[in-house]
Amino acid sequence: MAKPTPRDTSRSGGNSRKGSSVFTGMLIGLIVGAVLAVGVALWVTGNNPFKSETAGADAAKTTPAAPEAAPPAAPESAPSFDFYKVLPGDAPNELPPPAAAANAPVYYLQAGAFQSPDDADNLKAQLALLGVEAVIQSSEVPDKGMFHRVRVGPFRTMDEVESTRTLLTQNEIPVTLIKEIPPHQETP
Repeated sequence: MAKPTPRDTSRSGGNSRKGSSVFTGMLIGLIVGAVLAVGVALWVTGNNPFKSETAGADAAKTTPAAPEAAPPAAPESAPSFDFYKVLPGDAPNELPPPAAAANAPVYYLQAGAFQSPDDADNLKAQLALLGVEAVIQSSEVPDKGMFHRVRVGPFRTMDEVESTRTLLTQNEIPVTLIKEIPPHQETP
């Protein structure tokens, strides 16, 4: 009768080379991946390191010479900027004149004031259907509560005000002219 082979009861499981085979597989995978990455990069860029330079020279010799082209133009120099020439005005210390329109009155047409924000939104939607852009301004009125004003504007000239007012009156939307004069601001 054959003698049974003894079993290996060590913790390594009897295969001491198992750890090195995993490492070898990973190393081979990394090398193959790197070679493939370099190959794809060369293929995408169109570089061929194995193509001989003499093949390109032979091809150039066999093709007829093209007429000599004009030499490439010299690159343009970058523009030069002088700080004081870039600023408006002729002299370095001269400031531009203050705008006369800065203190000109600004006009609005108020189409309504409502305590309910839904009513203000409805009027704004009606104005939008007419092609008129409106804004809703909400403010607290003492002893009366919150009011939502529907205003059209701002307008700089009375001609703009009158043309918009005519459009709104034709569509039976009463408006009130509001004139605001912006506060004077001193320049430093």
